[in-house]
Amino acid sequence: MEKQMSSVLSGYKIIDCTIAMAGPFAAQRLGDLGADVIKVEPTTGEWQRHVSAGGAEGKRINVSFTVLNRNKRSLAVNLKTDEGRAVLFDLVKAGDVFIQNYRPGVAKRLGVDYESLKAINPKIIYVSMSGYGEDGPYVNYPGQDMLLQAMSGAMYNVGRKGEAPLPSGNYLVDAVTAYSAFEGVLAALLHRERTGEGQKVEVNMLDSIIALQMQELSIYTVGGIPQERSSEPDGHVYIRAPYGVFNTADGAVALAFPPLKTFGRVADIPEFLEMEDGRDSFARKDLIIAKTREALLRKTTAEWLALFREADIWSGPVYGYADLLEDPQVAHNGSLIEYDHPTEGRIKTPGFPYKFSATPCAIRHGAPLVGQHSAEVLGELGYDEQRIDALMKAGVIASEKV
Repeated sequence: MEKQMSSVLSGYKIIDCTIAMAGPFAAQRLGDLGADVIKVEPTTGEWQRHVSAGGAEGKRINVSFTVLNRNKRSLAVNLKTDEGRAVLFDLVKAGDVFIQNYRPGVAKRLGVDYESLKAINPKIIYVSMSGYGEDGPYVNYPGQDMLLQAMSGAMYNVGRKGEAPLPSGNYLVDAVTAYSAFEGVLAALLHRERTGEGQKVEVNMLDSIIALQMQELSIYTVGGIPQERSSEPDGHVYIRAPYGVFNTADGAVALAFPPLKTFGRVADIPEFLEMEDGRDSFARKDLIIAKTREALLRKTTAEWLALFREADIWSGPVYGYADLLEDPQVAHNGSLIEYDHPTEGRIKTPGFPYKFSATPCAIRHGAPLVGQHSAEVLGELGYDEQRIDALMKAGVIASEKV
């Protein structure tokens, strides 16, 4: 009989008291690795349930919530009541990791700050996520993705001199903050395995997006090279031209700093044949970008890609989501996964960014309804049916049924 493989974090219990994207995404990654993630949310449901990103409302659960809360069970409880907090404290006693991204001061006011929960479970790993840190001059500023992108300095690495910078096409700061928290949990669990000690892990959006720019920001701080965007639209201030996306006769192609002489020969740009990469790629960036833009309009994307690949020039197609889903490498990798959700139907969504030979990731269940597992979770904590019913009737917990 074949032995059934468990996931790498099987047996760990995560208490997810987060909202929006960064926190739920971090907790979902832990769930994908096999942890038992209990999403503790208000009896009316987490904020993200009621916000439809891009107008994708879903049936009973909108798409944003659906894809950020798979592999979790929902316990809907009113933490503003003594009975609700008692339920959470019982859960903390049985838990390994507690994650929250409350506004500053809320955790303390609710009695779920680190010191309070540490007194209940000294081995708890407590992850506190915030916009700018837990104190300091910006502690009460809104920690929103666009605002942090703008503050990070990264926007000035692309685009045209004199024009407003463009933000990333995804929620970049939320995503990198989620991964920072995810890494922090794994490191803290490893430390606890070695020492038996729990600890507090602080993660904030500002530090996360700054840390992501290890190379770019260090070019300025260590190398002393300022951010100087060119007059022509540039893919990155610190990478030699041509670098970016250029229109073709029927679409667009991405180019990554080809050798100027080789590129000039293939694209029939005589001026490039006299240029040196190290000397001219930065000093004459505007001219190089303008000439490249003009030349690439002469042929189709397929024609250019064939020529560039033959000449070993780094290039590639520019996809929209529809194109991405048809790509053979994406299909080969299984980059997207499909599963059935009891209320939302067939779900197709990004899958797992890692593969384990012995402890594979899996979809155990999709995003839960509000409090779908309240009775189940409390039963595991030793609550009998009579007590669960009493809490339900008092409005301390809630539970929607499929």
